[in-house]
Amino acid sequence: MGEDSAQGQNVQHSHTDSTASGTNRPRTVLVASDSFKGSASSAHVAELLEQGVHRVLPDALVKTYSIADGGEGTVDAVVRATGCEVRTVQVQGPLGEPVEVQYALLAGEADGSDASDDTPKRAQNDAPNDVPNDTPKTAVLEMAQSSGITLIEQTPENALHADTYGVGQAILDALDQGATRIFVGLGGSATSDGGMGMARALGVRFLDAQGDDVPRGLAGLQTLASVDVSGLDPRVAHTEFVALTDVNNPLTGACGAVQMYGAQKGLDMSRAEEYDGWMRAYAAKVAAYGADGAHDVSREPGAGAAGGLGAGLLAFCSARVLSGIDAVLDLIALDEALDGVDFVITGEGRMDAQSARGKAPVGVASRARARGIPVVAVVGARAEDLGEVYDEGIDLVIPLPTRPMTLAESMASVDTTLPLAAETATRAFLFGRA
Repeated sequence: MGEDSAQGQNVQHSHTDSTASGTNRPRTVLVASDSFKGSASSAHVAELLEQGVHRVLPDALVKTYSIADGGEGTVDAVVRATGCEVRTVQVQGPLGEPVEVQYALLAGEADGSDASDDTPKRAQNDAPNDVPNDTPKTAVLEMAQSSGITLIEQTPENALHADTYGVGQAILDALDQGATRIFVGLGGSATSDGGMGMARALGVRFLDAQGDDVPRGLAGLQTLASVDVSGLDPRVAHTEFVALTDVNNPLTGACGAVQMYGAQKGLDMSRAEEYDGWMRAYAAKVAAYGADGAHDVSREPGAGAAGGLGAGLLAFCSARVLSGIDAVLDLIALDEALDGVDFVITGEGRMDAQSARGKAPVGVASRARARGIPVVAVVGARAEDLGEVYDEGIDLVIPLPTRPMTLAESMASVDTTLPLAAETATRAFLFGRA
């Protein structure tokens, strides 16, 4: 990746003073934070943290990165780091309404090695592709853009009928563009359809006892009698699919898609056992008729991610399930960016024990720790016990609030508190090196 990149990409700003001990080079700081949901995007958080660093070290070299764990912001993180093409396509939203989604399209290897110094190239459906179609390409999609929880109201009726058809439509567009590897970010879903909508868009039919197509969404699983994969797009078998997630939940059971996450999507949880039964029956039908023959994917880690979209990708696309943050950090070449870094600032909206299990800040910290680089996390809120987080490589956690305030006040004040927290983080680093 070009270090002095154009506006809109990850950048590093060079100054001349504030040298590292025993050298003539300026201090080098890497800023890579997740978004603060409801307050600031990952890119905006990075800008604010950079301001705070420069209050203390005006001549420091600051590398800013947008990051995500496979959920919302994943596409933006990849685009900012690589300057790759951005495809914009119209697909169906969770209830069939038209929505526009964007995904990243990279030429060559999908590890950041082909990063460009140019601003992102944006292409509409009818625009010529900048890369010849015979060149291997990698696509990076977010399911939340087409089937996300922010797109519809969380009601029992909507939760029953929301589906992932738009995800499949975006996959088809990526296949049309010549993608041979497709990353699908799982997170922020409005759906609990087991990936049925996605598979339907790719040509799979889901039939009731009369041979008719079942309704969309979780509701359709109730009457599902058979699965017909004869129409599955043949390109799927020749494409590598990677599902990105920060959870390892199975499809069914107490930790499954419905019982663990149904409430936040609006499902009537008094019927959770019934809905989970539909999902179990769906898994059995997919095992009998799906692309993987008799392979039951329902208990595989990540199958329950994004309302079971993980299971759909496993069954019909033979996908691999990877840690979202690890894959994103590879895509944006963060390991290379850590060369010569004195300390790292990362962060997220709330840090607790769950943060140690696949969340973005700990993903960054683990890579920094391997190089002996100290890491400070700035957070909107924190749990009392962060032992697991510290064990994973974060050295110091700094909460944002500067006075007693409500959650709403804290979320509204990040433009002030994030630079202050970065200032504190920088002074703490210097104190530790005194």
